[in-house]
Amino acid sequence: MPRTDIRAALNDLVFSPDLDLDEAAERHITPDYVQHTDGNPLDRDAFLAHIAHLRETVASGVIDVHQELFDGDHYADRHTVTIAMKDGSTLHMEVHLFGEFAPDGRFRRVDETTLALDGPAAGH
Repeated sequence: MPRTDIRAALNDLVFSPDLDLDEAAERHITPDYVQHTDGNPLDRDAFLAHIAHLRETVASGVIDVHQELFDGDHYADRHTVTIAMKDGSTLHMEVHLFGEFAPDGRFRRVDETTLALDGPAAGH
């Protein structure tokens, strides 16, 4: 199985609602997947529940990877995401991510810090 990256994972998990969520998850995350976003931990089930909710509220999105590093089973990147919501609002976020791959190339762990650049969460 080829190694995943953040662009492929987000495109399948969040921005491809016609792709079955369980199929998307099998492509990109392991059964023991854990994610920490801004200090909040999510196991695989909680993460997929969050993604299911996003699929209901997100119309489309674009991921721009500005820096990306692969080093053995470690991954790091800095990316921005522009998200068009179904309610007409737009979110623009910067994300700094550190990840760990399983031997099969899927994410086993992700730790990320997010910064809202524009939109409701930015406090502008």
